[in-house]
Amino acid sequence: MTDDKDVLRDVWFGRIPTCFTLYQDEITEREAEPYYLLLPRISYLTLVTDKVKKHFQKVMRQEEGSEIWFEYEGTPLKWHYPIGLLFDLHASNTALPWSITVHFKNFPEKDLLHCHSKDVIEAHFMACIKEADALKHKSQVINEMQKKDHKQLWMGLQNDKFEQFWAINRKLMEYPPEDSGFRYIPFRIYQATTERPFIQKLFRPIASGGQLHTLGDLLKDVCPSAVIPEDGEQKTQVMIHGIEPMLETPLQWLSEHMSYPDNFLHISIIPRPTD
Repeated sequence: MTDDKDVLRDVWFGRIPTCFTLYQDEITEREAEPYYLLLPRISYLTLVTDKVKKHFQKVMRQEEGSEIWFEYEGTPLKWHYPIGLLFDLHASNTALPWSITVHFKNFPEKDLLHCHSKDVIEAHFMACIKEADALKHKSQVINEMQKKDHKQLWMGLQNDKFEQFWAINRKLMEYPPEDSGFRYIPFRIYQATTERPFIQKLFRPIASGGQLHTLGDLLKDVCPSAVIPEDGEQKTQVMIHGIEPMLETPLQWLSEHMSYPDNFLHISIIPRPTD
């Protein structure tokens, strides 16, 4: 892969200032003060909210506390989506800090999966990495790694250690020089205005004529409404890691530099702000 390490660092160290408040109907011993955190975009809520849980459990009546879950403006937040994706999809055009509501009751079974331990997140994370490598390298790279390498990827993410993670992850971002790119680009496209979880299909980084496919090429093929304006007016914007990349950006470069730690490009299509 080309060495744009500054981009990798900027992506890794992206943070979202967040204010957690307890849902008003929760029964507490005393008033719960809000709790502020800088959330890493690349992580998962259940990995970084132990302090939030501790803060609010102090004021909860013992019999009331059960599994913690989070929502933003009425939408339960999926713990298996990276934090940056959740923000881009649900809150990217709102003022900071991001205001998240904390719940300990009435777990929304229809909307969220249960996550009883960090082992569940680790299993989900490693399954994504394996799926991405199946698309990129027919699973050859991940299968040649040792168990300790898999663990290092996970510990690097969990402990927010850039060097520890990338020492292993760079192998997943390489390809033979004769290939000029991955077999297929691991991506998922999320649309804020639909109930569909996401769009995912096979898409090569190189066109049959040898030219590099761009983000615009992918969107025209998979989600044309994102790039073809209605009535001449573009009503949506495309977000990755909180920025709107140029549609001319080569997909191969995006996959190497703007993927989340799970090795997927998570692309949000959101309504363009009207003001």
